[in-house]
Amino acid sequence: MHELSLAESLLQIIEEQAGRQHFKRVRQVVLAVGRLTCVEPWALEFCFALSVAGTVAEGADLKIVPIEGRGRCPTCLKEEVLEELCQVCAQCRVPLEVVAGLEIRLQELIVE
Repeated sequence: MHELSLAESLLQIIEEQAGRQHFKRVRQVVLAVGRLTCVEPWALEFCFALSVAGTVAEGADLKIVPIEGRGRCPTCLKEEVLEELCQVCAQCRVPLEVVAGLEIRLQELIVE
């Protein structure tokens, strides 16, 4: 379950920022997650709640903002929405290059 390692990495980032910025509590974490990452939001939320117990982020709301998958045709340069990693250009029938949807990015921390 890679959601657990993601939650633990997220907590590490939060704790580093708490040390630098001297906040005492995290109220909300906004995380952008690409649809092509295979991250299950419900599993990430569950693992996050377990990982942050007893930390500055205990009880924080985890808001997951989905990033749609996008691919570009290397032949015609047309961009399309990707529902899966292995998708071909509707016009050229060549595999699309992924340009968005694989990223996971901490967008915002709301703290006290």
